[in-house]
Amino acid sequence: MSITWDDLTVGDELPARTFGPVERTDLIRYAGASGDFNPNHTIDDSARSAGFPSVFAHGMFHAGVMATVLTDAFGSRSVRRLRVQFREQVWPGDLLTFTGSVTARDEVRRAVELELTCTREGGGTALRGWATCVVDTDLVAATGGTDGTDRAARAPGAPGAADGG
Repeated sequence: MSITWDDLTVGDELPARTFGPVERTDLIRYAGASGDFNPNHTIDDSARSAGFPSVFAHGMFHAGVMATVLTDAFGSRSVRRLRVQFREQVWPGDLLTFTGSVTARDEVRRAVELELTCTREGGGTALRGWATCVVDTDLVAATGGTDGTDRAARAPGAPGAADGG
């Protein structure tokens, strides 16, 4: 399924995407990729001494997965803006679901405004997001769009990632 300009109207829902369950190795790999070696994200003793039950994901880890959901749907050159609000921590074992809806269309720029959410299975909203994507039908057709099964929404380098991780 390819997402085209004509397919998008205000109120449309993007196909839901799942990620996970989040593994401790995802957190360690993200720490290496980002250069953020805060031990609360990788070492249980450190996280517990800071009052947490265990290590937890870097906020930008699931923000990065949210960005991947957008680029899979619209193409990497289409994303013009992504803002996020961190709401809850993400823990090892969490299964994340990413959803989104079209909130506005700009006919002149052929752009859509999106509201996005990342929820934890059995938990609440971990992340909210707002994005602007330009919908270039030629670009979207070339990248294949997304139907939730074409690529795993995994962080680059993670097991099962589109880059072979």
